[in-house]
Amino acid sequence: MIRTTKPLANLYQDRSGSVIVEFAILGPAMLAMLFGVLQFGIGMQNYNALRSISADLARYAVIDAQDAAAQSDMTLRDTNDELEAYAEEIAGAAPYGLQTDRLTVTVTSVVTRIDEASERTITLQYNIPSVLGMIGIDSIPITYTRPVFIA
Repeated sequence: MIRTTKPLANLYQDRSGSVIVEFAILGPAMLAMLFGVLQFGIGMQNYNALRSISADLARYAVIDAQDAAAQSDMTLRDTNDELEAYAEEIAGAAPYGLQTDRLTVTVTSVVTRIDEASERTITLQYNIPSVLGMIGIDSIPITYTRPVFIA
């Protein structure tokens, strides 16, 4: 009996594989947290890109309306479909660099809240690409909506 307990005692005190075991336990959690921080940064960049795209689109629509007024045309030259196409065009270009196949742009004309102004609503929906597929998180949808008043 003494012979069998001595090898077990030696095995109990052996620390040579402890680093590998600890990494096997903690490594996946640490990598998931690292990728989570990366995913959060990607999401923030994409959300800020949606905000900037909607501001650029609103600016474009207002300036286009002012150009029409200056030419005594007084009609909005850009339809909602044309504004949607313009938004998708600038979304795929620098500095935004969004994947346009993940982007949905909707521009709708709504009843205006201000006299002598036309109101449109810009809605941008984007599916953020995920780097967290290893833990079962696929693309993350975000939506940004803003009104545009065109005088």
